[in-house]
Amino acid sequence: MKKDLLDVIYTRRSVRKFTGEKVKKDDLEAMLRAGMSAPSAVNVQPWAFVAVTDRVILDQLCEALPYAKMLDKAGAAIIVCGIPDKDDTYAKKYWVMDCSLASENILLAAHALGYGAIWTASYPDSEKVKSVRSILSIPYNIIPLNVIPIGVPADKDAKPVEKFKEENIHWEKW
Repeated sequence: MKKDLLDVIYTRRSVRKFTGEKVKKDDLEAMLRAGMSAPSAVNVQPWAFVAVTDRVILDQLCEALPYAKMLDKAGAAIIVCGIPDKDDTYAKKYWVMDCSLASENILLAAHALGYGAIWTASYPDSEKVKSVRSILSIPYNIIPLNVIPIGVPADKDAKPVEKFKEENIHWEKW
């Protein structure tokens, strides 16, 4: 299911309840491709991704992460990781922003493909980073920024929250 880009952006919402159905591998690959299509400072691309579909690993992450309990019914998760040492300048300064842009692309792609998803932070909480790193055997020089649970939404009729606020816009000058 493909949607118009602006419709995807305007209607994306954080989904916390899933049916438990699996996420198709081709769809996960499309989400990962979308993540890797994000801009990054000087195109360094200081990211790596861990795609998880194994129920045992999803449950371990669910147990370890207090704000990711929706993993219990998620069909998959994508962990977006940063590689600050990918170069000596840009990755060190901008990896969080670059990986955040990749994460947003993944969230939008999930929605466009008919799935629900939500960003759950690992970084900068050292205990969460340690847990995710341990469960997924992530090397020490790679930092898990977030865990994105993905699945078929349990409530397909839920409406997104209207976030547009004209008072947040300043034309030309403050």
